[in-house]
Amino acid sequence: METKNNSGAIFKNDKKTSETHPDYKGKVNVNGKDMEVALWLKTSQAGMKYFSASFSEPYIKPEARVVTDDSDDDLPF
Repeated sequence: METKNNSGAIFKNDKKTSETHPDYKGKVNVNGKDMEVALWLKTSQAGMKYFSASFSEPYIKPEARVVTDDSDDDLPF
């Protein structure tokens, strides 16, 4: 899904299994930069509900490295 500049979408986190996991997650684009957003629903000491937010760069899965063993080429025998 392409996110338009200065917009985004946030969804309820159906995979939350711990209090440390966000209640809502989504993707936003701010000034042309894609970001991930996580929201936690909190309650202040005065009893007011609010969202605590965290923004991060999108996760990029590391590419699998293929290791080749060319060390035999340098052996003198």
